[in-house]
Amino acid sequence: MAASINLSFEEMWEKIIACDSKYDGLFFTAVKTTKIYCRPSCRSRKPKKINVEFYHDINEVEKAGFRACKRCQPKSDHSPHIELVRKVISFLVNQYKQKLELQDIAEHAGVSAYYLERQFKQATSETPRSYLEKIRIDKAAHLLKNTDQTNLEICYEVGFQTPSNFYKVFRRLQNCSPSEYRSLIRKEMQQ
Repeated sequence: MAASINLSFEEMWEKIIACDSKYDGLFFTAVKTTKIYCRPSCRSRKPKKINVEFYHDINEVEKAGFRACKRCQPKSDHSPHIELVRKVISFLVNQYKQKLELQDIAEHAGVSAYYLERQFKQATSETPRSYLEKIRIDKAAHLLKNTDQTNLEICYEVGFQTPSNFYKVFRRLQNCSPSEYRSLIRKEMQQ
């Protein structure tokens, strides 16, 4: 790394108080009293200003005797929340047919529903529910294209509880009804 940035102590202090993730990897915050170092975006309780040192290189901070924070995991190349999001997405893809509430997804991930929704939305710009709806509509579009199942059969096959919700979500995401989608696909295949 060793790409030094031109920020004063005060500027770096402001970045850690704001939990600014744009500076992750550019510098590290080391706390003298705990001997722990963190990313600028770490959400842990902030130390006293007099107990803080800043390092620009991860090797420097470790040579100085500090260990990595378990919460923000400054040694990993990506945000610690990426693993949580990946776990949730794989669960949604594998369980899309089930009736899933946010609480069910959170229990699977081992976190609170509030925390899950906040972290998931921060990473994907979507809620777990809207992500699940996209997965279901992708599956429905595939079935409409490749099977002769009725719209109602497909609705329940992909995990929707009511046809009205299925039609509403399908129209919102595909800009047409399931029947119109099937007609468009058939016309394209004939050409």
